Amino acid sequence: MKKIILSIFSLIVLSCSSDNDEPIKEVSVKLKFTQNWDGTIIEKSDLENTEFTNKTGSKLTISRLRYLISSVSIVNGASDTTKFNGYKLVDVSKPDSLTLALPEKISEGSYKLLFTFGFTNKDNISGAYADLNSVDWNVPDMMGGGYHFMQLDGQYKDTLGVKNPYNFHAIRAYDSEKDSIVDTSISIETGSILLKNNAVIEIKMNASGWFKSPNDWNLNEKSVDLMGDFEAQKDISENGKSGVFSLGTISQ
Repeated sequence: MKKIILSIFSLIVLSCSSDNDEPIKEVSVKLKFTQNWDGTIIEKSDLENTEFTNKTGSKLTISRLRYLISSVSIVNGASDTTKFNGYKLVDVSKPDSLTLALPEKISEGSYKLLFTFGFTNKDNISGAYADLNSVDWNVPDMMGGGYHFMQLDGQYKDTLGVKNPYNFHAIRAYDSEKDSIVDTSISIETGSILLKNNAVIEIKMNASGWFKSPNDWNLNEKSVDLMGDFEAQKDISENGKSGVFSLGTISQ
């Protein structure tokens, strides 16, 4: 009887030891940025070619769409956070810019993904980033300095059907009269993501959302000179918080 008990005990010990010694799996994560207009994919070939309609009925084309993502973090169920330094300038005209490989592997498990649209004030330092300087991403000092969050440009048809330019640029809101700045960057958090293997996480940006909810955008009234418009920049930020970014497919 003692031999049977000892045998069972030995099996339990070996089993526990085996479980404890099993290595924790490390996985890599890549972010894939896609753009759409209420579900219709926007790609490089659509620039200047495909016509879209915003909520107020304006028909428009897109000639340029690029935006900045920063402060990427992954948070596990215990609220332990892995932060990834740097930023990513996403440019629809440059397919190579649409992915971001996170530089560190993480343990498999359940996570939330966090990132920022644009720069927060503490990172939005004029002239600090040579690569952004080289692609004219700067904001003039007379408009608060720092860097753009987004450049969405193209043409729209006015009420007479005549084509006019629009420059839907997002920056931090600057009140020139009071010389004060409001941080209009946007913090985005996804739902739970279960990572079991090396993963590609799709982040979807619905460009149509910039023109609606809570502020229906009439391009006949506001289409250019938005960077120096304090209220317009706050409205753009409010619209961006209303579901412009969402979690897409996860391939692993």
